[in-house]
Amino acid sequence: MRILRDIIVPILIAIVITAIFHTLIASFKVYGSSMYPTILPGEYIMVSRVSYFFDQPQRGDVIVFHSPRDPQTDLIKRVIAIPGDTVEIKNGEVFVNDMALAEPYVSEAPKYDYRPQEIINEQYFVLGDNRNNSSDSHGGWTVPEVNIVGKAWLTYWPPKQVKAIKHVTQNTNLQTSTLSTNELFSLDLLCPTM
Repeated sequence: MRILRDIIVPILIAIVITAIFHTLIASFKVYGSSMYPTILPGEYIMVSRVSYFFDQPQRGDVIVFHSPRDPQTDLIKRVIAIPGDTVEIKNGEVFVNDMALAEPYVSEAPKYDYRPQEIINEQYFVLGDNRNNSSDSHGGWTVPEVNIVGKAWLTYWPPKQVKAIKHVTQNTNLQTSTLSTNELFSLDLLCPTM
């Protein structure tokens, strides 16, 4: 009886806690430079799987999703347009609903054009922050809502790069953008020297 209490019960509790953790949070390694300068190649990130249980992805969210072209591959991109939006790229600017986006996070302006497209229900138009070096929705595909794994939350490796991932609230009605980090905690309080 003592073995059951001292060994098996703690092991079962650890398994349950691990299962709950993996249900709520996922971990990914970033390959490639499509999200430069926001996220660098080789960084490890945590993704909140529960972010979209009660809410929908918003313009400016950085998300991880299963590629619509290869479901075995996970990608990370920024949501640019949501269902019902019309997106267009011309003259080095991204337009959503005929309003140019303020994009302080991109490495450089896009050197390509994309004809106006209305985003249908349960689909999302995504772009990498490294606009000219990213395989993304400007290639003619959108992300089905069911493919979304979650909202990128935190870069945790390498240790010198620990930071909350910045999301941008895009208000196409006011032509403004606001950089924000995850509201769960402030890294300035936890890691003031990083």
